[in-house]
Amino acid sequence: MEIAEIAQLLNQTLSPDDNVVRAATQALDGVSVTPHFPFYLLSIATGGEDQGQKIAAAAYLKNFTRRNVESDTASSKVSKEFKDQLMQALLQVEPSVLRILVEVFRAVSVAEFVKQNLWPELVPNLRSAIQNCILVNNSNSKWNIINGLIVLHALLRPFQYFLNPKVAKEPVPPQLELLAKEIIVPLLAVFHQLVEKALITQDRPEIETGKVLLIVCKCLYFAVRSHMPSSLAPLLPSFCRDLISILGSLSFDCVDTTEGGYLTRLKTGKRSLLIFLALITRHRKHSDKLMPEIINCVLNIVKFSKNISKIDFLSERILSLGFDVISRILETGPGWRLLSPHFMTLLDSAIIPALVMNEKDMLEWEEDADEFIRKNFPSDMDEISGWREDLFTARKSAMNLLGVISMSKGPPVRTSSDCSSALTKRKKGEKNKRSKQQRSIGELLVLPFLSKFPIPSDANGSQSTILNNYYGVLMAFGGLQDFLREQEPGYVTTLVHTRILPLYTVSVSIPYLIGSANWVLGELGSCLPEEMSADVYSQLLKALVMPDKQDTSYYPVRVSAAGAISTLLDNDYMPPDWLPLLQVIIGNIGNDDSESIILFQLLSSVIEAGDEKVAVHIPYIVSSLVGRVLKSFSPSLEPWPQVVERAFAALAVMAQTWETSKPEESELNESHENWAAGQAAISKAFAELLQHAWLIPLSTMDQQGKHSSPSSCIEDLSTLLWSIMQSVTASHLIQELKVLELLSVWANIIGEWHAWEESEDLLIFDCIKEIVNLDRKYRLENFMVKQMPAPPAPPVPERSIIESIGAFISEAILQYPSATWRACSCVHMLLHCLIYSLDAESVKQSLVVAFSQASFRRFGEVQSRPCSLWKPLLLAISSCYLCYPDIVERILEKGEDGGIKLWASALCHLSSSSFEAGLTAETEMKLIVLTLAQLIEQLWRQGKPGDGSLHNCFCSLLEVSLRLKELQEGKDRDEQGAEEDENDDEDDSDDDDFEDSDEDSEDEEYEETEEQFLDRYAKAAEALENGSIIEEGDVEDQELETDLGQLAEVDERRVLLSLIDKYQHVLIQGQVLPSNLMVNFLNAFPEFGLYFQRSR
Repeated sequence: MEIAEIAQLLNQTLSPDDNVVRAATQALDGVSVTPHFPFYLLSIATGGEDQGQKIAAAAYLKNFTRRNVESDTASSKVSKEFKDQLMQALLQVEPSVLRILVEVFRAVSVAEFVKQNLWPELVPNLRSAIQNCILVNNSNSKWNIINGLIVLHALLRPFQYFLNPKVAKEPVPPQLELLAKEIIVPLLAVFHQLVEKALITQDRPEIETGKVLLIVCKCLYFAVRSHMPSSLAPLLPSFCRDLISILGSLSFDCVDTTEGGYLTRLKTGKRSLLIFLALITRHRKHSDKLMPEIINCVLNIVKFSKNISKIDFLSERILSLGFDVISRILETGPGWRLLSPHFMTLLDSAIIPALVMNEKDMLEWEEDADEFIRKNFPSDMDEISGWREDLFTARKSAMNLLGVISMSKGPPVRTSSDCSSALTKRKKGEKNKRSKQQRSIGELLVLPFLSKFPIPSDANGSQSTILNNYYGVLMAFGGLQDFLREQEPGYVTTLVHTRILPLYTVSVSIPYLIGSANWVLGELGSCLPEEMSADVYSQLLKALVMPDKQDTSYYPVRVSAAGAISTLLDNDYMPPDWLPLLQVIIGNIGNDDSESIILFQLLSSVIEAGDEKVAVHIPYIVSSLVGRVLKSFSPSLEPWPQVVERAFAALAVMAQTWETSKPEESELNESHENWAAGQAAISKAFAELLQHAWLIPLSTMDQQGKHSSPSSCIEDLSTLLWSIMQSVTASHLIQELKVLELLSVWANIIGEWHAWEESEDLLIFDCIKEIVNLDRKYRLENFMVKQMPAPPAPPVPERSIIESIGAFISEAILQYPSATWRACSCVHMLLHCLIYSLDAESVKQSLVVAFSQASFRRFGEVQSRPCSLWKPLLLAISSCYLCYPDIVERILEKGEDGGIKLWASALCHLSSSSFEAGLTAETEMKLIVLTLAQLIEQLWRQGKPGDGSLHNCFCSLLEVSLRLKELQEGKDRDEQGAEEDENDDEDDSDDDDFEDSDEDSEDEEYEETEEQFLDRYAKAAEALENGSIIEEGDVEDQELETDLGQLAEVDERRVLLSLIDKYQHVLIQGQVLPSNLMVNFLNAFPEFGLYFQRSR
């Protein structure tokens, strides 16, 4: 295909017609295998007919290159001719195309230069291009200096991180050393000249010069973020002074930054501070000498925090980074000595001005309250996804700096004991003792400074300066939470009583202060004394219901109060009466969606914390909420509103809490009757809600003409469905609550489930277990085989409930370890706990096929190294094998040559007592005994008596049978012994607590060094690469019970006796069995002695 035809196809990919785009893309994919295809794309990208065609060619080349270079199966070799043409194109194309082509270069350079240290001509060619652009006037050069620097920037980007995590102290990569020596070092001389030029023309900054300075700074940041090239180290002082000069040229006096040249200057200043942070963090050896100059620079920047309400976001970000640099410097020894004389100045002129309330805050409070809350009152209730730089404000950085200052130690307090200890040899623990004798800066300086600000009252509440300043004081208290945790409880009590709680009694409207006070009390929740929590809780409860006043919104006040109450509950505070709080929450849900979202989250926290104390109110709460939720959303629209999702989450928590409050069998009948009545009311409300969410959409048709139901909130709705099934105590309730209809929709949803989320999906498995129990009791209609649909629908039966569940289980086996454990546990239930009719036999076969395929495939992924995941997978295959051995054998042989032998060998390994994650439960051992007996018989029938697998399986069968009998006989003795051990444990508890406290104190003294941290992670990375670390799921998942259903009634001893009686001539006669095994087995089973005597 000629280049013109490819250009035409690229034009068609820009068509608004999807069919045209699809056809053009398929055609391009077809010709992409030709060797000249990437050259044609590159030619079109640089000299196409129009901008759209160029960008389309560059975009397709980017995707094509990634597929072929980054793919594990494809060769990463790229021809020298293509790389040369790519470099030529990168240095000449316009910016819009360059942004895409540089991704092509990045993929190739990472594969060849960074990972393999190939492409030897890359650095000389790039150096030559950049030098020519510098030496020749850029307007007369065929190459663009900006393009060359962008290519260098892309080349350096991978080196900002360590490339080999298996090495504790990774040396500087030779490629980075080469780039630094050949390109970056010469660039720094030019950089110095351009900085001088830029400072001369400060009033009219040149855009071209500014861009060069910015890209060079970005390049150097990548070069030193993790490593320090040897050729760069001597030039750091002069380079840092150039950066200091750039930062000194910035203005924070409400300058218009929309002008391009100055905006670039601000970006360069921001990057300069990031370089300082990298040097102080990673390269103390080089940065310590520069600290005095860096400190003076950033101190001159942060003093402009008084203008924070007048400057734009980028300027505020620079102020924020200035505070961050000071915080990082303060954590070093030399930095503390240099900064400590400036503490008071920092507090007065930089930190507090950044914390006080300003005009921008007030405007945001009214116009975008949610954004104000995210920035100023963050809590666990917030859901902030990703790394949002706009939330790293100067106020947050100032608060962090204040916390670092307060935690640092002041001059030591000298005592006579210190003088005497100075004359003796230093002893263990003396360092900690001296540390405690030093008073922190928070105690010596910060709190006394904050105490000079008067607390607002009725007398001065109308003075805006006092109110704004005290907002800053409250923010400061929030930044001191680490310092306050180390103080005595009385210290915090005094602070809260004298400086925070009085705000709630002021008659003047001060919502900004009440909101910040709520947030501070939440931040201090973990260090509040128990007697203090009651006072705090009562004030927060009042704040939770504060209404809006005139034109002032109290929404942030109520939200911050909800967050603070949730924090108190998380820290084990129990209100004396839960009803007022519940009434407030329920009474305000539904007034506003944004506020209802927060209240639903708070309601979940209250139910979880209150547990049985609030369970009595749950039936009323559920009945009240369901009606409001039904009015809040249309189930046919997806995704559902967030308020509805929060409502379902809260209802799910209530369903679980109500179930745990079920009275014990020994309790009074009245308690059982009350609980049953409450359960009936709850299940009726849940059924109405699920019918609205799932059954109503079935009456509508989707675009393909099929019935569909929304899959939103499936984990929480599964809990509601589980609760409904818990309430079914008679068959008529199945029809009244429409359980079958709900189960059918639910099963269809999970049968197509692919959005796996660890922990959330686990609720579905609990629902599956309850469905199995329900079918065992009432034999659910259409549960296993669904009837043919009525005409005019085609006579094809829909997937039954159990078939949909089977599809979910098969997929779950292949997912994360916790899902694998639980899914394999469900396999046993579905195969052995249900009664399959003749009509449903094909369904059972299809389940066995799906389960055995998924289990063996997952086992193949982890078989290289024995681990705890072996057990659930091998047991699942065993259950399938006992149902249809011939079918499973065909699947195993199809999955891998010699699959039966591999599985048999793994079973024997699992059966051994030496296997660390081996058989522990009686049901597991019984399942293995039955499986090995069946397998031995199958191997004999297939004519493989001489195969070593037969002998190994028989030895494993004897060993597991012996262990199973010992376990059964020892169960009663273990129960008696457990009671005696429990009494002994109580006697020894005091001694254990004393020893534990000593161990804890020793642990507190131990602090991992950076070298130890890096060494530990290097070993972990190596183990991960070698495959020696395999995720194995939570411990509670590994303790799931194996429900064998009908198999539990099988007498495994009789099965063993029948097998030996039938095949003793093969299994015993002429075979050498381990002597220890034989002695122990015959002692446990003397009735088998006759068979083994005949073999001698």
